Formats: sequence, C-alpha cells, structure tokens
Amino acid sequence: MEEQQPGAVHGEQEVLARTAAVVMRAAVVTIDVDETVLVAWELLERSGSRHLPVVHPDGRCAGLLDRADVAVVCAAPAASLSGLRVRDLLPARRSALVHVEQTVRRAADIMSYTEADALPVLDEDGRLAGVLAAADIVAALAGRPVQKEPADMRPRAPSTVLPGLPPRRGYRGTAVP
Repeated sequence: MEEQQPGAVHGEQEVLARTAAVVMRAAVVTIDVDETVLVAWELLERSGSRHLPVVHPDGRCAGLLDRADVAVVCAAPAASLSGLRVRDLLPARRSALVHVEQTVRRAADIMSYTEADALPVLDEDGRLAGVLAAADIVAALAGRPVQKEPADMRPRAPSTVLPGLPPRRGYRGTAVP
C-alpha cells in the first residue's frame, strides 16, 4: 500500500472545509410540485440529470426526486400516470438538506447518515440554491472544477422508450435526430 503524501491530507481537509455553495451545482433543472410525473420524466431525460429538485411556486424546496424513483413509477401504464403529480412521489417525511453556508464535511455526514447520494442546498431564505451530489464532492476532492454548465445543455440522444410504453419487438433503439 502506498504511503500518503503529507500535502494530500491538507488538500482533502481544505475541500471538506469549503461551504456547500462552493462545491454544489447551482445550475439545475427544477420542477414544480404540481407538475405531472410524465413531465418530471421528460425533464430528467432531456437534462441528463440524476436528480430533480422539486420546488413550491414561491421557490421553497419541497424535496429531491431521483431518476430511478421516477423510472419505477413511470413503468405503469401511461393512462394511469396522467393524474399523478410530482408531490405524490415525495416522501411523507421531510427530505435531508443542507444550507449554503454549511461545510462539505457536514453535507457528507448528512449524506452518510441518511444514505442519500445528493442533497438540495438552500439559501438563507430557504429557497433552492442548487444540488450537492456525492459526485460533486468526489470531483472536488480530485481537484476538478465545479461544473458550471447546466446539465440540460449537454447534447443527448432522445429516449428510446417512453414511460408506460414497452419497447416495440425487434426495436434496436436507434435514436432519431
């Protein structure tokens, strides 16, 4: 096993001492609590994001949806999804979160305790400021800069399977531009 260099510990401590505001992704796609689950799926697909913050009309954060959770719900027939709202997918208990001035170490502790891989980050007024994912913390520890470009700006092929609809037999998944 390699011996750790003295400067490495200092760098890790420095990253963990940063505030969540420094490491989080500020450019995130959000969805309103009253929007449909189908729109949530579409936003996740178009943005390429793994997490979708849910907000109230006044900007307060209601929670964070995970792509996998939305995908499971969207496996139901499309007709049954039309009346299902994003608020119906949020857990009954309040989601874990972090504030912009809290440290990355505190956020990592919360993530570890709650087994969450991402947290909404709130500003001083309690409104959504961004999302801090475990991948963002790892990238900061690796010395990579914070991702400034919104996830929805990355080019992405359209989904080949729509929620509630099984793929056609023999369909090979070729994306149509």
